Amino acid sequence: MALRRVKQGQIIGKFMLNRRSLLKGMAAAAAGAPMFPGLAQSGEGKASPKRVIFFLQNQGFDPKTCIPAGMKNSGSLAKATLPEPIEGLEPYKERLHIINGLHGLHTSPSHSAFFGALGGYRGSDGVPPSGPTIDHTLSETLPETLLPHLCIGMDSLGNMRSKPTVANLSASGAGQPIFMHSNPNHLYEMLYGGISEGEIRKQHEARSGMFERVGQLAAAKAGGLQGLSKERYGQYVDGFGEINGLRERLGKVSTQLRDFAPEVDERYTNPEFETDWHDALLDLGISALKSGLTSVLTIGSGRGEIFGAWKGLGVEQQGHNLGHMKQPNNPIWVKIRQYNSRMLVRLMEELESVPEGSGTMMDNTLIVYTSNNADSQHTSGKNWPVMLLGNYDGAFKTGCFTQLDGKRPINALYNSILRASGVSGDRYNMSEKMAAKFDSGTGPLKEILV
Repeated sequence: MALRRVKQGQIIGKFMLNRRSLLKGMAAAAAGAPMFPGLAQSGEGKASPKRVIFFLQNQGFDPKTCIPAGMKNSGSLAKATLPEPIEGLEPYKERLHIINGLHGLHTSPSHSAFFGALGGYRGSDGVPPSGPTIDHTLSETLPETLLPHLCIGMDSLGNMRSKPTVANLSASGAGQPIFMHSNPNHLYEMLYGGISEGEIRKQHEARSGMFERVGQLAAAKAGGLQGLSKERYGQYVDGFGEINGLRERLGKVSTQLRDFAPEVDERYTNPEFETDWHDALLDLGISALKSGLTSVLTIGSGRGEIFGAWKGLGVEQQGHNLGHMKQPNNPIWVKIRQYNSRMLVRLMEELESVPEGSGTMMDNTLIVYTSNNADSQHTSGKNWPVMLLGNYDGAFKTGCFTQLDGKRPINALYNSILRASGVSGDRYNMSEKMAAKFDSGTGPLKEILV
């Protein structure tokens, strides 16, 4: 989803459903076709749908917090012991692939590469996206879903309340950011308001009515504009039409949605710590995947910036100061990374619980865990560690550690995911000139693909 405008915590914007997608969705609904292509395709004799989850933790990902002690060369993880920060993944080592030695020198990642982390291009603070990011590209590549791409962002309670949507990590194209949802109440109301009761239902109906009225007024005012102003205003008007269309289509599949909607409890309405909202947001992301609403989920812990808080873990330090601490053997960062690991385990367990084809949803899923600023908060991007979980229907090697030579960029990883998704191409978001300077090879990373 991409939101064009945010006003005082209310989501007012444009979902990245182009006209072709809208017409296809409407035609499918009219014909009685399944509105959940992801789940509809699963079954004996049919190709299983694929899905990708990106989990980005801010402040950097020091390789010493994920590479087993003494392991310097590529090899199996079978006899290795995972470091304390990710020890929660020990039972899942056969599904884990740790990659060290990619780089993002061309992304200017100090403090954060922002859109450049998933775009593979320069993306410093205040720099708009210069192209699409890999998560959005995949949402257009994988089978169409009702909600092409869902982004959720986790931060301090104050930040999530004052700015329930921000755009720092994902984009649908040059100058077209995609906003993350950070208030679980707003996101729940958008996804499941049509099947809810009580106050949530009232808010859903009120907001839907507001969007419709504002959309009508905006359309009426657009007639008197000329040139570029009319074009820009037209996009704004389209945004209201598309968000109202999405709400209507979600209402039409309420029977299926009801089975996947999380229970609204005090974590939503009366959170004690920001981690209550973090957990609720994760539940909503999982529900969107399991229901087939989306096949691409992006999680931004710290929302791609230098902030973030984890008081619910007993971590009193927050924000920028966390990035100035060394991560290895640091009890604060051990707690944060272990919390991330528990979230990764929850994602795997939830997807493992849903049968799909001859296996489960997790068999057809790839989880990409990394940071939006390489190995540390103040970094050149020389080393960009990544962990993969899942083999994506047998496409990726697992249960191993791969040490690269530092001469291939993160773009090569993204190209590898696209190849495994059935898209040919030698590079992702990298011109020949740029590649000549920053990439020693072409195509996907042969070291990580089966």
